[in-house]
Amino acid sequence: MESSQTTGGNGTLNPQTTDASPGTSTTSSSDDPKQNLNQVINSIQKTLGTIHQLYLTVSSFNVSSQLPLLQRLNALVMEMDNMAKLSEKCNIQIPMEVLNLIDDGKNPDEFTRDVLNSCIAKNQITKGKTDAFKALRKHLLEELEQAFPDEVEDYREIRAASAAETMRLAQAQSMLPNGDVKLKPEM
Repeated sequence: MESSQTTGGNGTLNPQTTDASPGTSTTSSSDDPKQNLNQVINSIQKTLGTIHQLYLTVSSFNVSSQLPLLQRLNALVMEMDNMAKLSEKCNIQIPMEVLNLIDDGKNPDEFTRDVLNSCIAKNQITKGKTDAFKALRKHLLEELEQAFPDEVEDYREIRAASAAETMRLAQAQSMLPNGDVKLKPEM
């Protein structure tokens, strides 16, 4: 599609679109989030360029620059409308903390760093708890083995059989009808 603009009688822009060629078909990738985001980014850049042009026009305004001013205002309104329509296709969620940091004049990377550091700290705490439970389990089994050696031996046999059955079920679930093993998707 080719796009051109003509100036109306009152200084408004009238967009006109024409097909590049009748035999070509255009494929819309409105389902591609990356493409949608790129379109919004391009629209934002166009809007910023139009705002800059408006600033230049207004700062040196005289009667003869009224038509370019109206054209640029009209272009700004149309581009903002386009940006609003494009942004509806994007599902981007920004944490309020990031917006607050930006409002405070700080770098949003600080938020990312703080979140990562918090995750690392929580991971270390969870790892410590897991290790403590493993040590407790090992210590209890040692104490139980001294007090009840036959029962602990039975317990270990039951645990081994249970682990083998769990492994067999897991392998059966990952096996295809023809006997091949499903590969786990890499992330």
